[in-house]
Amino acid sequence: MKQAPVRLFVVAALALAGATLPATAFAQKGKKPDTKPPAGEVEDLGGDDEPPPKEEPGAKAGAGAAAGGGGASFICEANPEACQTDKLIKDYAEKDLKDSQVYAVQQIYALRRKRVEISPYWSASMNDQFVSHPGPGLALNYYVTNVLAVGFNFNYYQPFNSDAEFNKLVRQSTRLAIPINEYQFGANLNFSYVPLYGKFAGFGDFIFHWDGYVVGGIGALSTRPRAVIDPENRAFEWKSKVAFNAGLGLRVFFNRWLAAFLEVRDYIYNEELEATSVAREATDPRNIKGTRRDPETWIGESRLTNAVQAQFGISIFLPFTWQYRLPK
Repeated sequence: MKQAPVRLFVVAALALAGATLPATAFAQKGKKPDTKPPAGEVEDLGGDDEPPPKEEPGAKAGAGAAAGGGGASFICEANPEACQTDKLIKDYAEKDLKDSQVYAVQQIYALRRKRVEISPYWSASMNDQFVSHPGPGLALNYYVTNVLAVGFNFNYYQPFNSDAEFNKLVRQSTRLAIPINEYQFGANLNFSYVPLYGKFAGFGDFIFHWDGYVVGGIGALSTRPRAVIDPENRAFEWKSKVAFNAGLGLRVFFNRWLAAFLEVRDYIYNEELEATSVAREATDPRNIKGTRRDPETWIGESRLTNAVQAQFGISIFLPFTWQYRLPK
């Protein structure tokens, strides 16, 4: 009988607590109740014991493609093989390089700095189709830098001067002649500058490297008039004249020390021509002053002459081997 009042007190306290909690919740306006589960417990959002459904692999990408207008999923749907990364890597690793060989931009194929260029060549005159002055030549160049060189060249003409048969026939049939000249040799001090460099594909996979250069200098050219007006009495001596030269050249490399070149050069000098008039005969053979046999009557006018020549040959660079010095 003594425990009845205690039980009634507990029941009354619980009833009072249940009536007070809802009123407290309504009294705190604008404040969210803390629904975070205690530490160590897992919040049950589904209300069931079943785990949440698994997302499919393409579902998230598909949603992004729908929102962004395409993306990686669109490419994969259009071409599934493009997304097979492992297969692509394996295919490219096993691919033969010959099928898709790519040449990167290389450094200069043949450096010229501090190298000597030896160039034997053959020259052919281009001014007159009836009178030609071909001959062999030799050039030596030393490259102070990779693009600038100082050198010397020598041409030899004397045994190779030729006069076309057509000229002889015209002189004999019409008794008309035009003064012509012949060359003995030429020697020049030259400066070369190489502003152009490139390459082009050759036979199969072989690539030819080339460079273009300009050359100019000063020297001497030994020439003389050829007696065609009065050959029975006239005989001219060789004389050296100051000659300037300027030209353009193209060089193609077969390897790092051997190349072929073609050069067009203009040698400019002041030429003495044979006189077209013949002086009177001397009545006294001992008095030849001012007569047909007087050498002073053999020379006519002087004319500025352009001796344009094509020179083609090979270039050998020494030393044969060299190494790049790359910046550190």
